[in-house]
This record gives sequence, C-alpha cells and structure tokens, in this order.
Amino acid sequence: MSRTIDEFKQLVDAEEFFQFFNLPYDQKFVNVNRLHILKKFSQFMREIDENSPDLSAEEKLNQYAIALQKAYEVFIESTPQEQKLFKVFNDKPKNVVKLTEITSD
Repeated sequence: MSRTIDEFKQLVDAEEFFQFFNLPYDQKFVNVNRLHILKKFSQFMREIDENSPDLSAEEKLNQYAIALQKAYEVFIESTPQEQKLFKVFNDKPKNVVKLTEITSD
C-alpha cells in the first residue's frame, strides 16, 4: 500500500493514524490516552520536521510512524501527569495548601 503525505494530512482521529501506519494499538488504552498520545506525536513530528527538513515524503512518513509508536509507548511507561503535556498539569492549584508546605513552629 502506497501512502502519501496528502493522505496523511487528511487524518484526524488517533485510530486513523494507527491504521494508516498499520500499527497495533489497544482501543481501550487509546480511549483513555488519546489526547496525550496525539499531543506527544505532534511534538515528535515537529522535531522530525525541524531536524530533518530534507527527508523525502516516504522517509518522513516512516519517521512519523516511528514517532507515533514512540508516543503510544510513552504512555504505557508513564502517565499524563508525569509527562505534563497540557497546561492543566503545569498550573499550580490556587487556594490549595499542601501538607508538605505546613510547618509547625
């Protein structure tokens, strides 16, 4: 099956990316981690584009496939909270005092 960059650019859902690259995935795992996987995949793609601008379309798609697999595996080995890809995980909660911040005088 010949894949093209134009076909790749039409993809939207996480499942479509996995199917496009013919990569195995666990639907339940994707359902829970979808946004995190896609965000990490996007970061990896940006790195590929910035670090290897001269890749052919075929080479770029091969690198993207590896990047998607890597993004998926990141969340098998780690949690979204540990990765802190989204602002919500980086913001310090307001009006919250943690037990570790309380000292006795």
